Amino acid sequence: MEQASKRNPILSIFITVFIDMLGIGIIIPIFAPLIVQNDLGIVPAHFSKEERQIIYGFLAATFSMFQFFGAPILGALADRHGRKRVLNITLVGTFVGYLLFAGAIHMKVLALIFIARAIPGFMGGNISIAMAALADLSDDKSKAKNFGLIGMAFGLGFILGPAIGGKLGQYNYAYPLLFTAFLALINIILVYVQFPETFKPKEVRPISIFAGFHNIAKAFSYGNMRVILLVLFLQAFGFTFFTQFFPVFMIHKFAATKQEIGYVFGFIGICMVLTQGGIIRALSGRVTSAQVLRFSIIGLSLALLLTLLPDSMAWLFTVQPFIAICQGLTQPNITSIVSSLGTTENQGEILGIQASVQSLAFAIPPVLAGFISGIDYRLPVIAGSVSLMIGWLIFVLFFKPQYHIVKESVI
Repeated sequence: MEQASKRNPILSIFITVFIDMLGIGIIIPIFAPLIVQNDLGIVPAHFSKEERQIIYGFLAATFSMFQFFGAPILGALADRHGRKRVLNITLVGTFVGYLLFAGAIHMKVLALIFIARAIPGFMGGNISIAMAALADLSDDKSKAKNFGLIGMAFGLGFILGPAIGGKLGQYNYAYPLLFTAFLALINIILVYVQFPETFKPKEVRPISIFAGFHNIAKAFSYGNMRVILLVLFLQAFGFTFFTQFFPVFMIHKFAATKQEIGYVFGFIGICMVLTQGGIIRALSGRVTSAQVLRFSIIGLSLALLLTLLPDSMAWLFTVQPFIAICQGLTQPNITSIVSSLGTTENQGEILGIQASVQSLAFAIPPVLAGFISGIDYRLPVIAGSVSLMIGWLIFVLFFKPQYHIVKESVI
């Protein structure tokens, strides 16, 4: 650990997450237009807009569906073999997936695009591994602040990623994917050279392809873990309606271009960076995570509804800071609580469980939104707001901060 300290492990984790999220952000502006607008003819021309939205919903869900199975396995492997080795394997899978995605666009093969999303989806537990490494280096008082730093890396990725993706996508849909593959390659090299090992395995844990189902069922059997994971699910479920189908919303309402979609999400990223790099660090030590969540979740629910009001792209920008601030306060504080419910030895598996819950929550909304957006393009946003409202009510009524930390393993 002394050597890890000299190499500034938190900075290494920050850079790893930033590059990873930059790659994800780059895809956002091109993903919906690729299928919904169907500029390249990847979907047969006789398919209606409603049918293309359903296909887009299933495609958007593919990454998270495979992440549901992969994240707990990778988390358990990280507890068995250490964070660094497993993280590098996931990054190689991500690199291959993005190259395959670019090739699928060039060949105009829809089935191959699904495969290209499935591979990095299964390998998409790298964020949970990075968070486990951060948890290894944090105590209970510094967790929310340090997880806020991860949120800041998310935000920075979303500032540059969508803007780059929107710009490159103007020339060729494959260019953002090739650039993302290049970033993944850089990340592989940086992790190998710079990322320190933060955890020495102490015991071997069983690994199963069905670990996602088993771990979630086991975790939900514990009192406060059950409550916070249900809140986490509803929060991720609701926010995913917004993130996955807001580009579709903008295409319908404002005839938004790829570049305009990139600018909107980039602006959200700026606001998230300011929130997680400033507000969270200022609040750390002054208020508890539970106190923050009592206001941030309901604020996020109301902020999503505000996006329905603007009648121009310009006015849409005035709403985004409210969404970014509330989400920027919510995510790291939920993660801090979940992490604190585990022990030092099982952080990888605990955060793998969190990733499984989130992956399940990420996978379902795109499919539902694909159907309901055909009725009214505003329904996914409304559904997201309702889900967040229910999550907030459950948190306020049933979460008990005095039982925040338990000593036994939940696995």
